[in-house]
Amino acid sequence: MMVADRLAVFVSANHGLSLSAAANMLVDEGLRMHEHPGVFFQNGATGRRARLIMGPDVWEVIRAVKSARVHEPGLSEDELLTMLVKNTGVPLRLIRVAIGYWAAYPDEIDAEIAAADAAEDAAEAAWRRERDLLAG
Repeated sequence: MMVADRLAVFVSANHGLSLSAAANMLVDEGLRMHEHPGVFFQNGATGRRARLIMGPDVWEVIRAVKSARVHEPGLSEDELLTMLVKNTGVPLRLIRVAIGYWAAYPDEIDAEIAAADAAEDAAEAAWRRERDLLAG
């Protein structure tokens, strides 16, 4: 199958994308993967996002890094990274890939973290309302 045919199939599976928008997105993603080996892109419930090969989404790693830094401000870089490897199971090489990707595209990753935080807050608020209703 030729590239143009494969692109048309991709567009048909990704409603709302024009051929040119899909081509632009895929070229951009390809360049990002070239710049950050270990990152790939995948569709999901929240849209298309950067993921680590054999690992979690980049935003998940960065949220863990930020949380660890807030809760353990006195740790050295090596201590922080060692703790993250131990607590997340993500290899050090991939944590560094995620950090490098975030450094290049912080707005994208920070927006994904904010969306995840908002979704978690909304789910917790709904759960509390249910509990309050059932508790009488």
